Amino acid sequence: MFKELRELIDAYKARDPAARSTLEVLLLYPGIRATISHKRANYFYRHNMKFIARWISQRSRKKTGIEIHPGATIGKRFVIDHGMGVVIGETAEIGDDVLIYQGVTLGGTGKDTGKRHPTIGNNVLIGSGAKVLGPFKVGDNSRIAANAVVLKEVPPNCTAVGVPARIVKMDGQKVNYVGDVDQIHVIDPVALELISLHEQINVLLDKKAKGE
Repeated sequence: MFKELRELIDAYKARDPAARSTLEVLLLYPGIRATISHKRANYFYRHNMKFIARWISQRSRKKTGIEIHPGATIGKRFVIDHGMGVVIGETAEIGDDVLIYQGVTLGGTGKDTGKRHPTIGNNVLIGSGAKVLGPFKVGDNSRIAANAVVLKEVPPNCTAVGVPARIVKMDGQKVNYVGDVDQIHVIDPVALELISLHEQINVLLDKKAKGE
């Protein structure tokens, strides 16, 4: 247990340049407190003492602003940076070395039963305000951009952005989509209209010159 706590604190210090000391991280970082409380809550949840588990998780939510359902599965060195507004659902599964920021939701869509929440692979980063909704997997080493809304599986080593989210990078290479807007060579509709008017004026001038 102490080894895992040491690794967790070291992970926070490695990820957050503002972390100055072990004591500061342990006592003042809400992500650490939420994760430690979740371990206790998860123990009672797995031993079918769900009321106590929920009581622990709700107390932690009140103190940290981070809501982790006691049934969620969380791996090693899980870092929640800032943390306010983070919500993690009951059947969510989180791998090792995952980093998430404030406002992230690992939730469901209300359409599924049983497994309702996402599975997050190892070494995944999820930006602030992102929503990952549904019982699919986000692959290892992937990145979810801030405020993205992810509604389907993200393969390993990918970057997903937008609402709804789409893959823009895979294995370090940009992904091109049919229908993407070319913002450099896009045709100006005003310019097209001016050209059309100019052509009509030329036609009228020709007719006038011919006495038509």
